[in-house]
Amino acid sequence: MKLASLKNETRDGALIVVSRDLSRAVSVASIAPTLQWAVEHWAAVSVPLQEISDALNSGDVPGSFEFDQARVASPLPRAYQWLDGSAYLSHVELVRKARGAAMPESFLQEPLMYQGSSDYFTGPRDPVIVASEDWGVDLEAEVAIITDDVPMLCTAEEARAHIKLVMLVNDTSLRHIIPAELNKGFGFLNGKGVTAFSPVAVTPDELDGHWDGVKVDLPLSVHVNDEPLGAPLAGVDNYFDFSRLIAHACKTRPLIAGTIIGSGTVSNHDRSAGFCCLSEKRALEVVNEGAAQTPFFAFGDRVRVEMFDPAGHSIFGAIDQRIEPFKR
Repeated sequence: MKLASLKNETRDGALIVVSRDLSRAVSVASIAPTLQWAVEHWAAVSVPLQEISDALNSGDVPGSFEFDQARVASPLPRAYQWLDGSAYLSHVELVRKARGAAMPESFLQEPLMYQGSSDYFTGPRDPVIVASEDWGVDLEAEVAIITDDVPMLCTAEEARAHIKLVMLVNDTSLRHIIPAELNKGFGFLNGKGVTAFSPVAVTPDELDGHWDGVKVDLPLSVHVNDEPLGAPLAGVDNYFDFSRLIAHACKTRPLIAGTIIGSGTVSNHDRSAGFCCLSEKRALEVVNEGAAQTPFFAFGDRVRVEMFDPAGHSIFGAIDQRIEPFKR
């Protein structure tokens, strides 16, 4: 099934079920008022929600309405926890190589992961608001999952059962702010801008054979100003799959239902499929040509992130955002 959060007067939106072709939707307030509530009560609500999804896909649900991707928030408009990993070491390796740094051996043992701001996620069609172009505005196109309650010291094998929903991410990064923050040795804060998730989150069965239980085996398509930036394969070069990211995250504490975990920028060692962030393209230019040629975003630029099935149908809907200046 496909789930979304319709914008309303509350901060958490109203849960709706969306048809497989993203054309119709129906309110499910009588079953679960919000997606957070649904994930917290998954054992009780997943079956009735699936029944409504099946009926909606058959065209047999009274009260359904046209689904408008511009009217939804991120599936979880805010979350108790947002953890972003770096599962694609090809991305880490290239970016470090461009600045003359080798990838430490420890990066092969445990995933990189940071705890991001989760009090507010922007909608998939809302603008990316930044105060200055000089901040080096970049995207990071990723895959993410939503878990139910995960116990402390859950193993990677056990973690598979805790993955309830899958979605896409545009994690805005401010590349000219990040280095100074990392040099302090205390992680990201201001270097990360607003984060947006795809219009719908889907249960893994909606990936129709392209989900192996721990990762998605499809290209992730990114366009900048309607020009393709890349479509790397999300199932290739994924060094730390979602089961390992979950196991790492719950090493010293449990994870509450509604925890979001991101894969980090999707990246392939074979660069012919392109890129899911500007920084990686710039890094390759530095390595091959001695200097970056591709600029970071300017005001008015637009980014689109989407994933299609082999028949060309959009699975999650599109994150489609314009970069706009902050105005007091």
